[in-house]
Amino acid sequence: MDTPDHAHFAAIPWCARHLRGKRVVAYVPTNRTRKSSGEDNLFADTLNSKQGISYMLQIYEEPISPTGRIDKIKTFLTLGSGLNGYADVCHGGLTMAILDEVMGHIVPLNQDRKAIPPGMHMTAYLNARFLKPVSTPTTILARAWIAKVKGRKFFLEATVEDEQGEILARAESLFIQLKSSL
Repeated sequence: MDTPDHAHFAAIPWCARHLRGKRVVAYVPTNRTRKSSGEDNLFADTLNSKQGISYMLQIYEEPISPTGRIDKIKTFLTLGSGLNGYADVCHGGLTMAILDEVMGHIVPLNQDRKAIPPGMHMTAYLNARFLKPVSTPTTILARAWIAKVKGRKFFLEATVEDEQGEILARAESLFIQLKSSL
């Protein structure tokens, strides 16, 4: 992969370690692309700046089966000081938005692989715990994973970590796949 985002994180030693491996797939998430519908404006436009989230890269390990479910993803984000709530500390609401956004990428990623049935999904609830401040400017790792699937319900969890792997925030959420209208 040859994008500015990939090059940015490949140049950061602790991030580069995660990018190695034969089955590692790295890509810039679709929420970073402007859409004429206005979908994803928060991450594609509003936060996509040097003072906001200047770089973002998502990775997962390719399952053996082409339709195998991807249960875990990692997302690297470089945060600027324009995200501050307090001096040099990322606003807690933005930390929650990052957790929500990263968890929200697992379902469509699996739908693209036909590992989960198609359909729109939305956050029903998100519970977050802030364990330590997320400093800015910095690069963080957000991990998200599927804890359980029950019909149209996707129980997801996520963490935000610093470069030492210390968990700064964690969340659990329920995403519901919407019923199709008749």
